[in-house]
Amino acid sequence: MIKILNKQRQPVVILENAYKISYEKRLNEIWGVSFCLPLSDPKNAECKPLNFVEVTDDMTGEYIGLYRIAPSQTTKDESEDEVLYECDHVLSTLMDNVLFRYHETTNLPTSEVIQFLLEKQTVKHWRLGHCDFKRYFSYSWENESGLLAPLFSIAEPFDVPYQWTFDTTSYPWTLNLVVPESEATCELRYGKNLAIIERTVDPTNIVNRIYPLGSGEGVNQLTIEKVNGDIPYLEDATSIQKYGVLPYVWVDRRYTRPGEMKASAQALLKEWSVPKISYRVKAVDLSVLTGVSIDQLKVGKVVRIIDPDFGVIEARIVSEKKGDIAGAPDDIELDIANKTEDMGGTAADIQRRQEVNEVYSQGATNLLAYSYNDNADADYPAVIRFYLPDDLVRVNQLLLTFETTNFRAYSKAAISTAAKTATSSSGGGTTVSSSSGGGSVVSSSSGGGTTVSSSAGGGTTATSSTSKFMEILTGVPENSVGDPNDNYGYHLHMLSIPGHNHSVTIAPHSHSVTVANHSHSVTLPAHSHSVTIAAHSHNVEIPGHGHDLLYGVYEHDTLPSQVTIKVDGRAVPGTATSGDNIDLIPFLAKDSDGKVRRGAWHTVELTPNGLARINAQVISRLFIQSRTGGNY
Repeated sequence: MIKILNKQRQPVVILENAYKISYEKRLNEIWGVSFCLPLSDPKNAECKPLNFVEVTDDMTGEYIGLYRIAPSQTTKDESEDEVLYECDHVLSTLMDNVLFRYHETTNLPTSEVIQFLLEKQTVKHWRLGHCDFKRYFSYSWENESGLLAPLFSIAEPFDVPYQWTFDTTSYPWTLNLVVPESEATCELRYGKNLAIIERTVDPTNIVNRIYPLGSGEGVNQLTIEKVNGDIPYLEDATSIQKYGVLPYVWVDRRYTRPGEMKASAQALLKEWSVPKISYRVKAVDLSVLTGVSIDQLKVGKVVRIIDPDFGVIEARIVSEKKGDIAGAPDDIELDIANKTEDMGGTAADIQRRQEVNEVYSQGATNLLAYSYNDNADADYPAVIRFYLPDDLVRVNQLLLTFETTNFRAYSKAAISTAAKTATSSSGGGTTVSSSSGGGSVVSSSSGGGTTVSSSAGGGTTATSSTSKFMEILTGVPENSVGDPNDNYGYHLHMLSIPGHNHSVTIAPHSHSVTVANHSHSVTLPAHSHSVTIAAHSHNVEIPGHGHDLLYGVYEHDTLPSQVTIKVDGRAVPGTATSGDNIDLIPFLAKDSDGKVRRGAWHTVELTPNGLARINAQVISRLFIQSRTGGNY
């Protein structure tokens, strides 16, 4: 039965007149369905491009899936008047979206990477169901026309079988990434359900040594050497012993991390190192009659082929096709192969990637210099810091060149901004003593007699006077001692001095003193002095003041004898006071993949053992890609 649904997934019509209904299911690819309608059928009007088609096998009741009408072809001639419709599985709706510019996931589990892409849907048709894998690969995509190719690329690095499965019976539709069965669960036996078998053994595409190359170009192109013991290739020793060395340079510029690229190359080597053996089988689908699982021949299953000429073979069904589920429901065609991808498939994939590469940013090498010119000593080393961004692709070179010169000082006075009081105190009284060694005689002599003269300028008169008279009272005490016969008795005498003055005139004169020739001699006996200083303090207030500036460049007169170097804390061998093009990469901090840390600061320290001036440069050659920022 074929049912037509409109773009809103609402049923419109059932095509009861449909015929030549066929389908093809290929492992990990978009499935396809085709059918025909008579040209005169009015329901052709509902079979519009991109309308949905639901297909069910009426004979078995099997749900074939939900598809979308893509091209239609009308044929009208003497024998046929029909319209042929070809439909793609609705997984193709993931191609209705784009990944514009650059997108990246780093060390996320597989389910989260799938969810990251499904979130980019404009219309959320699909959701994630089961994911049996938990890998931590990093992925990047740029300017992808559709989400389907990026989605399928998630499992490409896996080194084990995988299968994408779909459930479109409910909406949103469900997408699963599962581990397919590894044991044979169905069977093809000659004389039972095996009608025709063709076997093709193709050794022409054997590859047993792969040289993987990823993003970049020239010396900057990604290789696996850092994660493969410095060996740029992978090889299969058993295949080489049997077929000889058959090398191949595998280039896929989508890969930007060596671990991810190595895992993908290992998966390819496992398939390519043996001849491709494929079987094309025409069989009878007995499950229509028996209903047992051993007769159900479905894509992704491992089938056991039992043939008298070929023996017993176990391989995976990679394609399942029925040409007419209504007219010939038992007829089924199968493609069975020991590997799912050959060089032809890879060539087609490479062609698609070349189209991507037209708009893919590969990047360029940039030369940068980080300079340092300043003083340093044993306590304050010269420090050069530089930052490496997250989106840096390659660190080609990081070289240090430096020299040591004389320490340089620049002197000038500083201006005081406020008055200050400075206080000092003694701890307590102090006695200070000093002694002479013995007596001393100190003598001094004059050179000869000396006469010193002074003269008055002229006569001088000095006058003094009283302002009033003075009275003096005196007497004899009563009964004073005297002659007993002469008793004068007590009496008083008064003397009055009237006001008067005195005048003295000093005539002009001079003085002359002659000092005769003589000497002095002083004898100092042995003695000592003892002074006791009591506990005390001093307070000195320094007012705000300024100093005149003194300009000048002064260089220290000696150089250090050695300089030690550390890079991100790791010591660089040697203590020379100069060096040219010292490789810093071996000493830089690395991440878990052994690559120089991105999104981090790095430090180079140069420590002299004395005063010095360090002139240094770190020269870097970095390969970057223009994935971030604008185009200003």
